[in-house]
Amino acid sequence: MNIVAVLLPVAVALALLFLTFFLLAAKDGQFEDLDDPPRRILKDDD
Repeated sequence: MNIVAVLLPVAVALALLFLTFFLLAAKDGQFEDLDDPPRRILKDDD
């Protein structure tokens, strides 16, 4: 039962850390244009 008291706060802290990183990435606009980069590699440069 003692391990639950240790692992539960660790899991919550880790989840909050990943949520923070996700929100920062979304705020910076990293998820705005997901379709253009795969198409851009197929276009010829002039």
